Amino acid sequence: MVINCPVGSETADARAEEITLRNSGRQLTDSWPYPHHNAFESQLRERAAAYFRRKGYAVRKGRPYILMERKQWRNNIILPEVAEFITKERNQRASKHVNFPLHGYIHHGLSSQAMLFNLVGPLVIRDDFEPIRAVIEAKGVNIPEGKMTARFEVEDPKVFNETKGQPTSIDLVLYNDSRPFLFIEAKFVEREFGGCSVFKRGDCEGKNPASQFSLCYLHQMPRWYWKLMLKHNVLNNAWKNSPVCPFANYYQFFRVLLFALHHNGLFVFLHDERNPTFSCKGPDGYRGIFAFLASMLPEELQSRIIEISSQELFQTILKSGRHTDWTSEFAEKYGMSVSEM
Repeated sequence: MVINCPVGSETADARAEEITLRNSGRQLTDSWPYPHHNAFESQLRERAAAYFRRKGYAVRKGRPYILMERKQWRNNIILPEVAEFITKERNQRASKHVNFPLHGYIHHGLSSQAMLFNLVGPLVIRDDFEPIRAVIEAKGVNIPEGKMTARFEVEDPKVFNETKGQPTSIDLVLYNDSRPFLFIEAKFVEREFGGCSVFKRGDCEGKNPASQFSLCYLHQMPRWYWKLMLKHNVLNNAWKNSPVCPFANYYQFFRVLLFALHHNGLFVFLHDERNPTFSCKGPDGYRGIFAFLASMLPEELQSRIIEISSQELFQTILKSGRHTDWTSEFAEKYGMSVSEM
């Protein structure tokens, strides 16, 4: 006996249910109250491509937001004087066998290093640190009177005993009467703080070695990261009790923090406020990697880190009225307004 099943009807019902679920999924996704990183980065890529196109610079095929070759990095710097300053600084340090690392992608239109050179470089070469002072003091931090100077890409292998390979490099250090006091890490479109390379290459399971430092390959080298984590009381109960190593995904954050604490300074995080990776506001308050990591620190250390946005600093520079020869081009290149005053 042959039983005929209403296959067509069942198939139609299944398809209708699939469509309903798909539409429901789209609605739930669209209702997510936090911004998406891809949308932010896509807009900035278009900005960089348009900027390079207007300038007539050679760019990579299919990726017009990246200059054709790394040696063209000067075309990614707005003021020629800043590019010249960087070149001289590199040459001077090389003559003293001191490293000045230019990032591998400094010719990328969205390079955070290039952005920092473009935003802060003019202040450094013109000895105008008042905008930085104003932004920092607006956060409730008093900067003592004294001569302010700055240095890009600062390294000190002795801090962590980094005798081999690339030592920790701080994007920008500000000095007060020759004493380092602000240690600035700058991010632009990045999606993370750099993680531990040992974990990323598969040589570590990511288990937290807070109670047994010998489990950490870097500690065995020996690097003094854990030694300083202990010394500066970063290993509070939150991190001691975590089963996952804090360095696995947040290695760079802790290195900069420890570097600043070692020199009795402050860790300043400079980021684009449009980048939701590090900080964004929603119905549950502020979220993002930086907000999360700051909340995990002991209370006495939370006052040693400062978060400022590139937009805050840029607007303060605009208000000074002293940098009109480059601020409009910066706004065009990085999609910032010159009228948010």
